[in-house]
Amino acid sequence: MITAEQVKMLREKTGAGMMDCKKVLTETNGDEEKAIELLRERGIAKAAKKSDRIAAEGLVLTYVTEDHKLGALVEVNAETDFVAKNEEFRNFVADVAKQIAVKNPATVEELLSQTSIVETDKTVQDVLTSKIATIGENMSIRRFERFETEGLIESYIHGDGKIAVLVELEGGNTELAKDICMQIAAARPEYLDRESVPQERVEHEMEILKAQAVNEGKPEAVAEKIVQGRIGKFYGEICLVEQDFVKDPDQKVGKLVESKGAKIIRFARFEKGEGLQKREENFAEEVAKQIKG
Repeated sequence: MITAEQVKMLREKTGAGMMDCKKVLTETNGDEEKAIELLRERGIAKAAKKSDRIAAEGLVLTYVTEDHKLGALVEVNAETDFVAKNEEFRNFVADVAKQIAVKNPATVEELLSQTSIVETDKTVQDVLTSKIATIGENMSIRRFERFETEGLIESYIHGDGKIAVLVELEGGNTELAKDICMQIAAARPEYLDRESVPQERVEHEMEILKAQAVNEGKPEAVAEKIVQGRIGKFYGEICLVEQDFVKDPDQKVGKLVESKGAKIIRFARFEKGEGLQKREENFAEEVAKQIKG
């Protein structure tokens, strides 16, 4: 009788999936060493050896239902950019995005423990471990967002999976939503509007602006007025509705959306390897050039 504890220990040592561990333990009558050998022979245990490699490449992809009421955005990392072009890897990431939309996990950990909607005899973790073994690189599901609405959800993917955006609108249409997605990809807003910006972030920026004015030789009272004038530029850079619309810089995004009888509810923007990148690439600038050109 193979116990759950035996399966758990073998899984932790090898990185192999739960079903694979149970199978080889059964075949070897619970002999862990022989079970590990079997996993290695079958190319499954090698996933464990790759778990300490840096996975900073990969893909960001989206999934949106045909009625545009449900959508998901996910980042799955791998070791090399080459793997991002691998069809098996791309299909796996697309399946994970759909899994998130359909099954609504609260965390990455919960997602990994769910039964896969594609391979129903395995968990998402089991499928991931299997892909690591067959593709030959360390991979990890890093983060995701999921939107569900009575309004409209649209997505945009740039650079074959370098940047992905998900946006929710109230009113409007898919054409407007797509334009807003491309705006977000190109202009990198951090927040939706002024009310969304944490107060400590605003206070910190105002301190910097005041110090700049004082260093320019302005009296304290004048410096305070200068800060009030310059803080608008700060909001114009980080707040989506206050940004200049990329397609028409004379118009603010918020005013454009309002003129269409719509409202932006929320958005998410993932850039592949953000905070993990081993080389610098200005994808946002690339998107902006594509839109204008």
